[in-house]
Amino acid sequence: MSRPKRAGGRSARRLERADGAGSGPTEAIWPGIAGGRYRALTGIEVKMIDETAIRILEEIGLKGATPACIETVCAAGGQMTEDGRLLMPEPMVREVLKTAGRGFKLYGQLPEFDIDPSDTRIHFGTSGAAVHIVDSETREIRDSTLRDLYDMARLAQALPNLHMFQRTVVARDLTDPREMDLNTAYACLKGTAKPTGTSFGSPDVMEEAVEMLSIIAGGREALRSRPPICVSTCFIVPPLTFAEEALGVIECAARHGIPLKLVSAGQAGATSPAPLAGAVAQQTAEVLAGIVYVNLLNPGHPATFGALPFVSDLRTGAMSGGSAEQGLLMAACAQMAQFYDIPCAVSAGMTDSKMPDFQAGYEKGYTELLASLAGANLIYEAAGMYGSLLGCSLESFVLDNDMIGSLMRATRGFEVTPETLALETIRDVCVGGPGHFLGHEQTLNRMQSDYFYPALADRRTPQEWAEADDRSLLERARQRTAELLAAPEPDHIAPEIDAEIRSRFPIRLS
Repeated sequence: MSRPKRAGGRSARRLERADGAGSGPTEAIWPGIAGGRYRALTGIEVKMIDETAIRILEEIGLKGATPACIETVCAAGGQMTEDGRLLMPEPMVREVLKTAGRGFKLYGQLPEFDIDPSDTRIHFGTSGAAVHIVDSETREIRDSTLRDLYDMARLAQALPNLHMFQRTVVARDLTDPREMDLNTAYACLKGTAKPTGTSFGSPDVMEEAVEMLSIIAGGREALRSRPPICVSTCFIVPPLTFAEEALGVIECAARHGIPLKLVSAGQAGATSPAPLAGAVAQQTAEVLAGIVYVNLLNPGHPATFGALPFVSDLRTGAMSGGSAEQGLLMAACAQMAQFYDIPCAVSAGMTDSKMPDFQAGYEKGYTELLASLAGANLIYEAAGMYGSLLGCSLESFVLDNDMIGSLMRATRGFEVTPETLALETIRDVCVGGPGHFLGHEQTLNRMQSDYFYPALADRRTPQEWAEADDRSLLERARQRTAELLAAPEPDHIAPEIDAEIRSRFPIRLS
């Protein structure tokens, strides 16, 4: 299959300066900017959580393990209790963690979109399983469809600050679980060449999807070399219970080398402890159990640390995805992943608001910024999500793309060097110069490398705004969304490949 070549790409955008104006990046932001300046936990607190998580695995264990899981773990040193709980002793856990996958990439269908989730490099993307589409203009709510999912993947392809696309909405126009899973994977892969993600309800359906992926990749070995999809699996039903079908998905991924996002998502105060430290400890233990299992099956398997303790509003029991506590929890989980040197996946941007409004803006802003500053490698749910993951808005992808760019710029910080301290520039301007820095060579040279310019944010004066016709940011976002969706559809999957997939699988996307 021939694929279009793109000029420049990420490496070109980050070339060092060659204009005599000093070294440094030529753009203000780029995928993989390093975070890690914010620490929610002290070093001692990280070790305390680690010790507690290890004791949970060793002393309390998990129930619901399948025979295959029990056999694998016990052969490596695990134990079963009389009441059916699988214990994982500390020496075994520590030894297996040494083999955990590190230094792997998440691949796009085009190499320019590959991402490196190591160290404290940050990337933003989507995720979720929303069942509603929010119409910000009419304020109506309707069921999400397969076409909505495809359109969201197309938006992610076009928007530069969305680095990956994982399934955002449930295709409620499909009722058969098998068809839904296969079409969900296809819509994601068809809509964007960036790294994608989805989930599967059973290992049997995932095996079918592997066949589809092999066609796209160019064969089984090509798929194993560059898998374009990461499978998200909620293999734990908190507290401390394995999900049988999800263990089968882990086993399927291990056989085929498909990256995994290993997720445990308890709600603090409901399915995990109310104290935030306890919630982090439980979710850490649960994810470590998955890391141990997949690495016993396939040492070095690419798997991300998806400890996602969510927050309950304890007045009602409802999930509160936009809470300040949510941001703190994700920052802490990023630190725990860094402690184990395993790429992490967190959730941020899950506002409780139902519309793109003031509440949505501040809840998305602080939860995502905390995760970004903490150096979370993969920040999911970062665009489009509302109502604590129950709703999704297409125009919010455009709005959130702007916000993410600003968050990345804030996370990057700034460099303090003899050049950036600008002593000689100040001398030039103030001693016999014009008395301002506008038009100075340094100012012109640093315009793109030091400053991020949002595409839609309104920076006009109040008077200019009052005299303009386009006063509404939300309306401009709707117009921009319509423009992007009116553009030619992505063509990274060749027509003959697409035709083969449609001949072999029940693809419903028209």
